Amino acid sequence: MKLLIDDANIVKVKETWEYYPCDGVTTNPSILAASERQPYEVLREIREFIGPERELHVQVISKKAKDMEKEAGVIRERLGANTYVKIPMTPEGLKAIKSLSEAGVNVTATAIYTPMQAFLAAKAGAKYTAPYVNRINNMGYNGIQIAMDIHDIFRKNGLSAEVLAASFKNSQQVLELAKYGIGASTVATDVIEGFIKNAAITSAIQAFVDDFEGLVGNGRTMADC
Repeated sequence: MKLLIDDANIVKVKETWEYYPCDGVTTNPSILAASERQPYEVLREIREFIGPERELHVQVISKKAKDMEKEAGVIRERLGANTYVKIPMTPEGLKAIKSLSEAGVNVTATAIYTPMQAFLAAKAGAKYTAPYVNRINNMGYNGIQIAMDIHDIFRKNGLSAEVLAASFKNSQQVLELAKYGIGASTVATDVIEGFIKNAAITSAIQAFVDDFEGLVGNGRTMADC
């Protein structure tokens, strides 16, 4: 499973990238707004930082297919052809996905709440479909199961699209999808930090340090004992 950072705060992105094995960065209009910077200013900085080959996902704003396609052209021109254009999965969005995919554009279908949305987006040529796990849960359904169902639908129907699961509230949700073999998950930086941030781990490590220093002296390590 690929792991992408769901954030546009360049400080948090860089810090997370330094420590964790990530495959790219995703953004959406709300995330960009939270950065309090002009969209292409922060997006260019992210692109320069992660490099041209890593995945960067950027969402269109328009509601009509022809306008989405125009936005997609500008996004790729400014951020590179490897940038994934996120298209909301509405009827107009589906129309845009068909057209852009036929033109060789990397498309991520977003705002996925149902397996049928994902199936149609994959049939239209989307490379990724992004089900909103926690938002689906908040509607009274099982977001993890829906992401798994979408994955199974793709495999059983010979579709090359992958699930890009989004909207997580904790690391357990991400783990369940990793165990299932989902294609990718995009996760907020605070949730990523929770993958290995654990009081029990910290306590165990400190116990090892205390025992070792009791043997060889405070501040000593295997490099100088």
